[in-house]
Amino acid sequence: MKTILNFLYISGLLTVSVLFPSEAGAQDLTGFWAGKVDLPTVKLTLIFEFAEPGNDTVKLDIPEQEANDLIGTILKVNSDSLVFRHEELNRTFYGEFLNDSTVKGDWEKNKISIPVTLKKTETPPKLKRPQTPQPPFPYLSEDVEYINSKSGLKLAGTLTIPEKADGCPAVVMLTGSGAQDRDETIFGHKPFFVIADYFARNGIAVLRVDDRGVGGSEGNIAVSTSEEFADDALAGIDFLKTRKEIDSQKIGLIGHSEGGLIAPIAATTSNDVAFFIMMAGPGMTGEEILYEQNDLALHAAGMPEYVIKQNRAVQKTMFDILKNQSDSALAHRELQIKLSQGFYDGMTDEMKAQVDGKIKGINSKWFRYFITYNPQPTLSKVKCPVLALNGAKDLQVPVSNLEAIEKAIKSGGNENVKIIAFDNLNHLFQNSTTGAVAEYSQIEETIDPEVLRIMKDWIWEKVE
Repeated sequence: MKTILNFLYISGLLTVSVLFPSEAGAQDLTGFWAGKVDLPTVKLTLIFEFAEPGNDTVKLDIPEQEANDLIGTILKVNSDSLVFRHEELNRTFYGEFLNDSTVKGDWEKNKISIPVTLKKTETPPKLKRPQTPQPPFPYLSEDVEYINSKSGLKLAGTLTIPEKADGCPAVVMLTGSGAQDRDETIFGHKPFFVIADYFARNGIAVLRVDDRGVGGSEGNIAVSTSEEFADDALAGIDFLKTRKEIDSQKIGLIGHSEGGLIAPIAATTSNDVAFFIMMAGPGMTGEEILYEQNDLALHAAGMPEYVIKQNRAVQKTMFDILKNQSDSALAHRELQIKLSQGFYDGMTDEMKAQVDGKIKGINSKWFRYFITYNPQPTLSKVKCPVLALNGAKDLQVPVSNLEAIEKAIKSGGNENVKIIAFDNLNHLFQNSTTGAVAEYSQIEETIDPEVLRIMKDWIWEKVE
């Protein structure tokens, strides 16, 4: 599943006293200043753009998170120091000039500092994503909208069709967990765009769609479940069946992470699913996966064993409350007490907000469904061909899920299943060193070309 990274939570700053803007002899900040923050779970590029002297506005871009034009204010700048604050983001930078093009400083929040050195640059650095497709394209690309007749929600996406297509196969792409756009954009990577481009160049049409509440799609993923997302997938197939360029008997699904959980639900609900591919799809309950994810991720980050065990214990406490308390308001109160060790009512407003923010992320209809849903009974009912892929260095959906998927599918009598583990690939199917989430943004490759080839060849094998 896609890890939801919240930079506002992990970076941060401290409320400051009144300071004074530009002083006589102050450094000229005009232009771009860039630096890196190296966090346990992610590495991010910060790009600040300062206006001309006399204008105290500073803009922040974080390209890995697709965050642009975050407005801040210079609080102090002179010949040797710089302080600016992003009030909306609740973060402050305190720095000292090493020379006229370098300032060494700290982000601060709640007295927690993260070091960052900013260097002046003529042009802002750009993420290197060489696989992101660039025009002109030798295929047709069309922005489309259609209605899920079951929910009544409008869904929006992009359909890519090979030129001069006549009865070509097609796939609907299904994103991982969290609110995702049609390209499944993460850290500047656009894996679904890369897949769609490669497939269209090789005779396969692709429909990639914004999640509920994202882009042009209606709805709210937080109050929806994987079963409802399966209805969205089938609505996509219904739409593709109306296109004369596509063979209605050759339409399948490709699901990444949670999308790999959704695909089997759709396939056992409708005979219109001719095949599906699971890219790092779950073969066990969400609770089991999250326990493994906790252990693997913290181990990769170099955390000691007692920290890993403590985090797992906290996870279990939270999951037990969610499983045993169906009333969300009562569950929220129980979680407040447990996560604060009974001190919630005596906390500051800011501390309470942190606890409540963590609770909000898990005390939802979607998350409750995810941790309790067991995909194996559904997989045992699948009758169409299945290809399941996983990276051996995947720390989010461990490669051990592959065997569980194969066993479950074959238990229902379906032998038309193939599993492949890739030795060096992570959760995004990038070639990686450790598989840690922190590497995702630093790797230029979006998806291993061999994975693209294997999926393409398998689809053609099943539809011809």
